Amino acid sequence: MKTSHVIALLFAGALGAAPPEKAADLFQTGKVWSIHLQFKADQWAAIEPKGGGMPMMGMRGPGAFGIGNLLAGAFMKGDGNGDKQLSAAEFSALADGWFTKWDSKKTGALGPDELRAGTASWFAGAMGPMMRGPGPGGPNGLVAPKGKRNGLSGMMGIEFENVHATMDFEGRTFSDVAVRYKGNGTYMQSRGRDKKSFKVDLNEYVKGQKLAGVTKLNLHSGVTDASMMNEVLSYRLYRDAGVVAPRTAYARVFVSVPGKFEKKYFGLYSVVEEVDANFAQANYNNKDGLFLKPATRDIFGYMGDNWEPYEQPYDPKGSPTAAQRKRVIDFARLLTNGSDEEFRAQAADFLDVAQMARYMAVTTWLSTLDSILGMGQNYYVHLNAKTNKMELLPWDLDHSFGQFMMAGTQEQREQLSIMQPWQGQIKFLERLYGLPEFKQEYLARMAEFQGKLFIPARFVEQVDTLAKALRPAVAEESADMAARFDKVVAGEPVSPAPMGFGPPPGPGGPRMGGGGFGAPVKPIKAFVGPRAQSVADQLAGRSQGIVRGMGGGPIGGGMPGRGPGMDRPLLDQFDTDKNGSLSLEEFRAGFANWFATWNLDKTGQLTEKQLTDGLSRALNPMRGG
Repeated sequence: MKTSHVIALLFAGALGAAPPEKAADLFQTGKVWSIHLQFKADQWAAIEPKGGGMPMMGMRGPGAFGIGNLLAGAFMKGDGNGDKQLSAAEFSALADGWFTKWDSKKTGALGPDELRAGTASWFAGAMGPMMRGPGPGGPNGLVAPKGKRNGLSGMMGIEFENVHATMDFEGRTFSDVAVRYKGNGTYMQSRGRDKKSFKVDLNEYVKGQKLAGVTKLNLHSGVTDASMMNEVLSYRLYRDAGVVAPRTAYARVFVSVPGKFEKKYFGLYSVVEEVDANFAQANYNNKDGLFLKPATRDIFGYMGDNWEPYEQPYDPKGSPTAAQRKRVIDFARLLTNGSDEEFRAQAADFLDVAQMARYMAVTTWLSTLDSILGMGQNYYVHLNAKTNKMELLPWDLDHSFGQFMMAGTQEQREQLSIMQPWQGQIKFLERLYGLPEFKQEYLARMAEFQGKLFIPARFVEQVDTLAKALRPAVAEESADMAARFDKVVAGEPVSPAPMGFGPPPGPGGPRMGGGGFGAPVKPIKAFVGPRAQSVADQLAGRSQGIVRGMGGGPIGGGMPGRGPGMDRPLLDQFDTDKNGSLSLEEFRAGFANWFATWNLDKTGQLTEKQLTDGLSRALNPMRGG
């Protein structure tokens, strides 16, 4: 019997089963379990996080985050008297200054190209601290204030607190488990929906309570991935390539809250293994290693011999020993201050070069750019207790298979360079790829996997087989979800799900504005063919691939597509004579209209909140920009 037929038979009986006794039974790729979370009314109310109370992409609702939050700082630089407000004169001066700067050809008009480059400078200025290396204020990245969660929502002051609940897992009841929301971009995108990602801790309130030998379950909503397969198949690919990676399964999740939900079906979730002591014991037969979960593009940048400045951006899981802290700092010093000769001579003492070659080969092939390659997050550093060397482990792969829309065009993601796959300057990767032993191992693994694992037909079979197990649970959510699922399983591009409210669009539903934010997403089947061809061409010397600049485009380029998609809204709102460009008079008048519209209390002074709300409405990608 063919392997695919065996797998299909296993998946055919995947819905419903007795509770697992071992982790290997719990984490089966195509298994669909049933989980029922039951909350008291006060606990369900308490699960909602505080903070981040801004409009998201122009959409109303508590705690939503929008483009105005990113851009307000660029406008507030016009606050000449330091009163944290903008007068009409100050706002008009901004318009005059930007028009003069953007009119590089001195034609007296701003066309689409000038507006694209100009508005991209707003966005680049806001995103710069996230995307650059260290500055005067310390390490940059998606680093929250001291003691807070890192990541986008963490930076906005959104903190997740545990609440008490009861969990029923396939008929087995676990009393008094801790449950909280989880995620950053995925949380922001699902904030107006019931279906959000959860972390369940069985051991927080009842010590020793476990399910199949594990104490924590990550229930991922899949809000960014209509196929619900990106992270599951990506983790499998890492494991097939010899990289330690979390195991996965699926679950139909139901929620009960007195007076609100009576075993309401929230939807299909992926169940992802926690990276913790149980994970370490299962994979390394040792719990003494150190796991770090960085949120900085300046990974291993030297910040002195005191551990304190490393604590927040490196986010250690547990308390590092003095020896472990010293080990990380010693490598940071070598990376930052060591000569090329010193780094080549000593790097292999600190790094598991062969393991990193495997990890980077898979990460690069998948073009998973919301990672160490771009945003500087969504991976673990493991300091192995047995070897005293560091290795890299994958995490949070919902944007894998080239689906991180903020990282350039579809072509750029499919043809990502295998020799310089990172965005901008990341010193750790620059020095790593400069090591002769790493480069040799990396190219050997890339060639090996290209012929054994990175095979389009292999992914097609995996998608088709997994789809049979998942579709009933997806269809149970809604007809629209099932229709989108069918499209992506067939390999047809779909538009991104709207952010922050309502259900995902149907098969022909609304798009999210212009540029990289709103172009239809190519699913797994449509991505793997072009990606395999590009890597084959690069390995054969027929192509160099595309090296990504700071804005997500090629080196020397600007923002992807329309950049952040703000040129079209300006033309739509300011171009009164509809000639496709803006004169100085139109530009001034447009800004004056913004000021009058946003200054709701008519004080003649625009507050930062009024500015933020106004920008989020005016530049909302959902306008159709």
